[in-house]
Amino acid sequence: MNETDESWPRPAVAWYMVGVLMLAYILSFIDRVILGLLVGPIRADLGISDTQMSLLYGFVFAFFYTMIGIPIAWAIDRYNRRSIVAASVAIWSAMTMLCGVARNFTQLAFARIGVAIGEAALSPGAYSMAGDSFPEKRLGRALSVFMFGLPVGVGLALIIGGLVIKAVSGSSEYVLPIVGTIRAWQLVFFIVGLPGLVLALWMLTIREPVRRKRPGDIERVSIPATFAYMARRWRVYTAMILGFAVLGMVMNVYQIWGVQFFVRVHEMPISAAGLRLGIAIAIFGTAGILAGGWLTDRWRSAGHTDAAIRVGLTAAIVLAPIAVWCTLSGNLAVSTLLLAPIGFFTSFPYGAGATAVVVLTPPRMRAQVSAIYLLCVNMIGIGFAPFLTALITDRWFQDDLAVGRSVALVTGVAAVAACLLFLWARPHFRAELAAIAARGHGAGAGEAR
Repeated sequence: MNETDESWPRPAVAWYMVGVLMLAYILSFIDRVILGLLVGPIRADLGISDTQMSLLYGFVFAFFYTMIGIPIAWAIDRYNRRSIVAASVAIWSAMTMLCGVARNFTQLAFARIGVAIGEAALSPGAYSMAGDSFPEKRLGRALSVFMFGLPVGVGLALIIGGLVIKAVSGSSEYVLPIVGTIRAWQLVFFIVGLPGLVLALWMLTIREPVRRKRPGDIERVSIPATFAYMARRWRVYTAMILGFAVLGMVMNVYQIWGVQFFVRVHEMPISAAGLRLGIAIAIFGTAGILAGGWLTDRWRSAGHTDAAIRVGLTAAIVLAPIAVWCTLSGNLAVSTLLLAPIGFFTSFPYGAGATAVVVLTPPRMRAQVSAIYLLCVNMIGIGFAPFLTALITDRWFQDDLAVGRSVALVTGVAAVAACLLFLWARPHFRAELAAIAARGHGAGAGEAR
């Protein structure tokens, strides 16, 4: 099946689908990241440490997000993807609002688990639907548009979240119908969670794409069969997935502890710190995803089959020095200016990572492989990175004001490790795509359709 095949959805239909999914992705990151802005008031009310906050923000969320993601992806590979994703949006939005009634660490943890379970369906569903809606040579741009949700969502969470916190801080308590009396930080969760319930209904207006097949594909792929497929190609999947996962540590550390660096070290109010990080991630991160998707497609069209890996390697090389310099410079102006390239290059490879997963994987197991990819990316990036940074601050430096040194240490090592992993991945990635082409499947997903 070629790129002019009439069975592809009309461009307007395909791009409408991507647009709605992107909005869902934006809301998912707002609901996910808002907790990082509320470290101060939650610590004060619930009496918990940085390390415990990092568990709520990271490991608690990431563990359930990734563990539930694989069985959900199994369902996505079999049943109506649009309906599954719409239900997931409603679930995570409702659970975000439930965070607003938490009275202790345990209750807040259970609500965060609910947010994680709800969000687990979105990316595997989106990857699968995009792969069935766009030919490969346009897939990088399509997935990059979906990935706009990452920098825009994180940026809006930091900007709007900071403004909402400032707006509700005029009173320490609020009274809501049915709910009763809540603290100002709890009201924030109600405000950011409500729009998702509307979007869940809107999601039902998109069309379920026709599932496509490569020559020789089977109708149903089990989870063990998917693992077996990846195990036979363990070098390329391991190097590629770990490369993007380790690189993702940089953004996830800056999302929570970058804000706290400006609050603690430079004594900024949370709204001002959130505004700085939010603008850098929303504006420059969006530009980075656009540039990364465009470059992936351009290199791919020029015959570089390892285009997605090249984009990841480029980001890692640039981030290695600037992620360290940002929080060690000691100069507020320099630290602020460096947020722009950090926002750009942390987002630069995200569309490439999604593209790499899709082009390596047969259509009938894409959602499952995407879930495994996201398991690693999120356990390492969301779960491990913020926790490790907090642990270094609490246990090694034993000083809240040392958070900048912790950020520099974790992000610098992560960027260098990502460089090495991408260098390992490149030859294996090229070899696997050549093998796919030789088997008559096309170079990944679209050319033999």
